[in-house]
Amino acid sequence: MSLRRLTLCLLFLAPACATTRGADWSAIQAELAQRVALDQEVRAKLQLGGELDMEVAHRMEKIDRDNSAWMKTLVERHGWPTISRVGKQASQDAWLLVQHAEVEFQEQCLPLVRAAVEAQDADPKNLAYLEDRVNMYRGRPQRYGTQFKFGANGLEVHTLEDAARVDEWRAAVGLGTLAEYEARLRGEE
Repeated sequence: MSLRRLTLCLLFLAPACATTRGADWSAIQAELAQRVALDQEVRAKLQLGGELDMEVAHRMEKIDRDNSAWMKTLVERHGWPTISRVGKQASQDAWLLVQHAEVEFQEQCLPLVRAAVEAQDADPKNLAYLEDRVNMYRGRPQRYGTQFKFGANGLEVHTLEDAARVDEWRAAVGLGTLAEYEARLRGEE
């Protein structure tokens, strides 16, 4: 283990570092894929038809709670599921489940994802989305412009930290321009 990786473990993953060797990463990959499939399936159903289907919304909330509980256990036992541990897709899957978790758990995961990005073991775009999501939920401006909400004029970008620099920050993590992203969200591309 490199000195940098050991330092990251000691700073951010200390409880998990001792148990990562016993992890069945292939089983974790499969579980992440299965959970993301359910997550996306219910969200697709929620978006059909335009009207909010409360039964589907309640099912989505239950899936999110179950996924959050499972992710909390995974992170406590084994640390963040990095690319080197679970592969790029499963690391992406873990991030998606955390994006749909409660803000307290998202905040708990932020330093873990940040450390993984610094070690080049997680996608920097995921950190950008997670930071923006936490900032939005906490009523703070977002840096990367990844979070939108419905306002008086329909879909609107959540408050930006610095509108003049947002595209610069987006480019630094591998995201396209805010205008391109907004057009895609609106189905205008």
